[in-house]
Amino acid sequence: MRIGITVLSIISFVLSVAFITDYYKLEYAEYFPEPLYNFEKNPLTTEKVTLGQALFYDPILSEDNTISCSSCHSPYNAFAHTDHDLSHGIRDSIGTRNAPALFNLAWHESFMWDGAINHLDMQSLAPISHPGEMGETIKNVVEKLQYKAIYPPLFLKAFGDSTVTGEHVLKALAQFQLTLVSDGAKYDAVKRGEVTFSPQEANGYALFQKHCNSCHTEPLFTNGQFANNGLPVDTTLNDYGRWIITKKSEDSLLFKVPTLRNLSYTFPYMHDGRFRKIRHVLNHYTEGIHLTSTTAKQLKENLELTSNEKTDLVAFLLTLDDKNFVFDQKHQYPKAILN
Repeated sequence: MRIGITVLSIISFVLSVAFITDYYKLEYAEYFPEPLYNFEKNPLTTEKVTLGQALFYDPILSEDNTISCSSCHSPYNAFAHTDHDLSHGIRDSIGTRNAPALFNLAWHESFMWDGAINHLDMQSLAPISHPGEMGETIKNVVEKLQYKAIYPPLFLKAFGDSTVTGEHVLKALAQFQLTLVSDGAKYDAVKRGEVTFSPQEANGYALFQKHCNSCHTEPLFTNGQFANNGLPVDTTLNDYGRWIITKKSEDSLLFKVPTLRNLSYTFPYMHDGRFRKIRHVLNHYTEGIHLTSTTAKQLKENLELTSNEKTDLVAFLLTLDDKNFVFDQKHQYPKAILN
């Protein structure tokens, strides 16, 4: 917990959660940095997480009750989507970007490929209201949830009030997503001293530290920032990334740096899903950099990697796969609630 809150805020906090009996302890690797999410304003509790999990998997959040959050963020794909390059929404609409993986979100301060959302508690509002995704209004979502028998009791347990509100819907969704922590890959076992890398993986790790770590900073394998990684613009999508939000020329073609954890489960890669294999991504960095005024300084020249070095680097990247997280049943569809 963070320090420095006033006595008045402590009293307010105690009164607001007096009805809660089961706090949820967020567990993560000791070598992870301190989470950036402010848990004082939305304390984790089992009741809120349970509600958020039900909402995450319920298509009631969409305009025609066909698309849930999990439609584009499947637990079996590390909460990403591998069936399509671009996200799909209601009435078979096709989005403009690849659905990013959802885990280790407590360590992020901005969300979406372009950083359009700066707080996890508000992030879910974007896909809910997007006409090409869920196409619904938060007002209609609240009304539908209020009249679905399972939800008023869940809101009562979570927030002490059976009246559904938009704020509580968004906070509950954030609570569930905060519990999606991936720190159980072979890389993590090596960090804990339980196993060692193979010679090939160790060589790949050295190559990673030399060529990749400045942007894909361990142990989260993202620095949470935005960068132009030298991708030429898709002339169909004409997506200029963060520039769409800020309208600043220096933000042209900048996209959020994705994590490299769980790559085996989260293909295709890049904001538009243009690469289906890790090898294709490496080929881009060694042969396909498209230079513009905003290209990351680390990529002003193609990376120099031999074919064998690429193989070693892939071997290391595969040590970031967290099978236990991907197949952990506690994160999956809550049959006991929704069935």
